[in-house]
Amino acid sequence: MKLIRKTSEPQQGTTEQGGNMLFKLLPYWPMFAILFAVAIGCSWVYLKMTAPLYEASARIMINEKKGADELKSDAPMQITAPKKTIDNEREMIMSNPILYKVVENLSLYAPVYTKTALSKEIAYQNSPVQIVAKDPKSIKSSDPVEFTFAQSAVTIDGKKYPLNTWVNTPYGALMFMMNTKNKNLHSNGNFFFSLIPEKKAVANLGSRIKVTEANKLSTILSVTLMDEDPARAEDILNDVLKVYNDAAIDEQNKLAANTMDFINKRLSGVQSELLAIESNLQDYRSVQGAVDVGTQGKLYLENVSNNDQKVGEINMQLSVLDQVERSVRSNDLSNGVVPSTVGVNDPGLTQMVKNIYELQLNAESLKKTTGENNPMYVSYIDQIDKIKPQIVQNLRNQRASLEASRKNLSSTTSNYSSALQTMPEKERKVVDISRQQQIKSNIYTFLLQKKEETALSYISNGSGSKVVNNAESSEFPVSPKRKMIYLAALFGAGIIGLGFVTAKEGMRRNIMFQSDIEKLTALPVIAEISTDKANRAIVMGGQQRTLIAEQFRSLRTTLRYLGVSTTNKRVMVTSAISGEGKSFVASNLAITLAMTGKKVALLDFDLNNPTLHRKFNIKQSVGITEYLQGSITAEEAIIPSGQNSNLSLLLTGSLPDDPSELILSSKTEALLNYLDEKFDYIVVDVPPVGPVSDAYTLAQYCDATLYVVRHAYTPKAFVERIDENIKLNNLPNPAIIFNAVAPRGFGKNNYGYGYGSGTVYGGAYDQKRISIDSGK
Repeated sequence: MKLIRKTSEPQQGTTEQGGNMLFKLLPYWPMFAILFAVAIGCSWVYLKMTAPLYEASARIMINEKKGADELKSDAPMQITAPKKTIDNEREMIMSNPILYKVVENLSLYAPVYTKTALSKEIAYQNSPVQIVAKDPKSIKSSDPVEFTFAQSAVTIDGKKYPLNTWVNTPYGALMFMMNTKNKNLHSNGNFFFSLIPEKKAVANLGSRIKVTEANKLSTILSVTLMDEDPARAEDILNDVLKVYNDAAIDEQNKLAANTMDFINKRLSGVQSELLAIESNLQDYRSVQGAVDVGTQGKLYLENVSNNDQKVGEINMQLSVLDQVERSVRSNDLSNGVVPSTVGVNDPGLTQMVKNIYELQLNAESLKKTTGENNPMYVSYIDQIDKIKPQIVQNLRNQRASLEASRKNLSSTTSNYSSALQTMPEKERKVVDISRQQQIKSNIYTFLLQKKEETALSYISNGSGSKVVNNAESSEFPVSPKRKMIYLAALFGAGIIGLGFVTAKEGMRRNIMFQSDIEKLTALPVIAEISTDKANRAIVMGGQQRTLIAEQFRSLRTTLRYLGVSTTNKRVMVTSAISGEGKSFVASNLAITLAMTGKKVALLDFDLNNPTLHRKFNIKQSVGITEYLQGSITAEEAIIPSGQNSNLSLLLTGSLPDDPSELILSSKTEALLNYLDEKFDYIVVDVPPVGPVSDAYTLAQYCDATLYVVRHAYTPKAFVERIDENIKLNNLPNPAIIFNAVAPRGFGKNNYGYGYGSGTVYGGAYDQKRISIDSGK
């Protein structure tokens, strides 16, 4: 009869795997406790050394202009400005010109710190002074510079520097100013500051500022910043928004100033021309006498005046077009001043001028920080090169249209001039001069009106945005997250511990766990035998209540599942190689069976390397060898064990020269048949199956096979070949004994490599004999 293991269900398999893993890890709990303690300690040190970060946020509303809203204007004068969109303004807030200004305003290139036991803390509010560089762009990196403040002076390396005065230091021209954030006017002590290149400070600030849309339906931008000091975070954000708004107003004022300059130049020219005409008219009348203009002349002046006014407007528009073309062709808008389109009513031209102006500004800003090889810079230049021909073509079309209109008006004026020839000469001359005077007067009046409008724009110019919420910082730090740091550290410690255990116990080539056996062979493991610290050969006896004794009693019970009984009584004990403890198992199993009152015979059929006589402390005399050779009878080979009256031994006797051939004799079967009549159980200790084949020879005479596998000793390769060997040699009812299972882990108490709990009924296992109270 063979014992067949049942295949576990998937869910049961998963549960067993989890149990196996827990079983492997549990003995190493001291190591895990140490790892977790170290992880918590390292996390604590990390949190002490890492400056906490606070998050400040502010909101600004952008008056966004899109499409038709930008081009909708009835006024002949339009002050060109870049279009405002959410995406553009988001980039503008984070642009380098804005950040450079903020870094200089708040002296972020010279932070002041105080020292703590494990780290440094920003002293933005506690420092007695603020450090300002005369030329921030020339700052070079420096190591922390320690200074003290006392008696309204800063001392560095023993040298005192006064406040509010530019002083030359080894670190450049600096000014030490009272820190208005510090409410304690008598802050003394040791501080230190670091000098950071302005470019690096700007890059650092830009990496920490985030600008996002509040939601998709609004034009409100949320600006956030992470910083070590909540007050500094608020000041930085508020200054960013202030500089952004100021920059937008300055840009509007520059555009208005450009328009004003153009108008003033035109006014100066028209004024000179008007004065000259008025002087000419006055001189003519004084020489020729007072000459009045008749009804026909007044009608002529009225009609021609309208034509001349239109021609004047056309000439002005042509002049603007010439200025725009010169500016576009000059390829230079880097000064931030865009050509005015006053008087030009074509929204397409105005929009293209806006676009090229905006692209040029972005390209110049990018060029200053990244260089000409930056892909974004190259993209801006490509777009500018594509828009320029469109503007030039538009200017040509505009000019052609205006010149055609001017030609038509000139033709109409020519007809009126023909009518003028019919007037008297003096009256005709007065009308001609009056006509010129009226033309220039209308132009002068128009320009004065536009000048006033432009002047008013200085007052009305705004940034086009509104701060909704000023900066406010979080009450508690948002980084590092203490709970996450501790959890991550504990998780990492667990992974390290798991890796250590897996590497230690998984890389061994010998059998370490009962699960290793189950993976390599289909044979059932019917018993675990713990290692005996006292290294005793016989661990069984009537007074023994140790774990190992209970394990042999459990093995005795399990034998019936292999079909072992008083009828099928022959049990063969073998192993793969020498040293796995087969003789130890055979001896103590035989004693365990004898303790039940049954007659038991223990045979030492290891004719190559017998050991039973040493375990029972009996001197070799005659035995199985002599019986098989015919020198003695079976009865003469049987001797008492000295351990139990029900246990008899058949030792090897002398070592034969041909043990394998001797076992093949018919007397082997005869001996076993004889013992069947005398004993209830027969335990046969045979040689290992690896070195010799004697075990396979004797297998045909036995009813069950116990295959001993020793913990941390038996190579996995031998266990892997068990199934194949059984098929080839037909071992009867085989099962495995997992022997010498040692405690494991760091405590090495109660934890083994098998599945045993490490306890016996009535008390904890300590491998010591427990006296049994006879009264119980």
